[in-house]
Amino acid sequence: MREIVYLLAAFAGACMLVWSIRVIRRRRRNIPIHPIQLQDREVLENYVLFYTKLTEKEKIAFEYRMLDFLSTTTITGINIEVERMDELLIAASAIIPIFHFPWWRYINLHEILLYPAPFDHAFNQEGEERTIAGMVGDGPYQNMMILSRHDLRYGFMNRDSKSNTAIHEFVHLIDKSDGAVDGLPEALIAQPYVIPWLTLMQENIEKIRNAESDINPYGATNQAEFFAVASEYFFEQPDQLEEKHPELFHVLKKIFGNHQ
Repeated sequence: MREIVYLLAAFAGACMLVWSIRVIRRRRRNIPIHPIQLQDREVLENYVLFYTKLTEKEKIAFEYRMLDFLSTTTITGINIEVERMDELLIAASAIIPIFHFPWWRYINLHEILLYPAPFDHAFNQEGEERTIAGMVGDGPYQNMMILSRHDLRYGFMNRDSKSNTAIHEFVHLIDKSDGAVDGLPEALIAQPYVIPWLTLMQENIEKIRNAESDINPYGATNQAEFFAVASEYFFEQPDQLEEKHPELFHVLKKIFGNHQ
């Protein structure tokens, strides 16, 4: 009996510690939480295809998770002022890939640096080498993401595009959560599906390299980039992906938890 009491006390203490860390984390960042307003919903309806396809109940859940994300993630403008649209589109990008996983939190992300336009590897905003639209930080930028506002907005405003920079980077974060950015997010892919997914990735990468695919050529860089590029396609143009790449579409549907 005494052992049970000790175990219950230890469990309660652990729960309190987790709760305290979460509260302290939010207080330390001191991020104001602005409730979703009517004009915010208009932005989501106008630009976020994934949101428009949700039921009313699901939209409320999506909005709640956006607010939770914004309450624990700092968004810092670099030579620009972060606008409400930026916050909404970044939060939407974060929730889209994990919407069917209510337990998921980006514990490997603390801050997002928002640049006005693409940048180079030294984060310069001038010069001809500014080709980076987004990246997941490493080294001194660990637990950070860097995004170009121009590309963030373009990804949502261009309804004909198969690309979305912010979704791409959040998929990399999901992939990175198991310690390796390799196109095999262990939290999302059950062990029996690993080999079939690896095979499917290699087949599609080969088709890209042979110019036999409409998937972004950047996806042929490696498995991690293929996973991110294919995920962009899946969320931005799902009907087109299902038509042109039905097997890839159905596998990604399973990976991201949408079994409807």
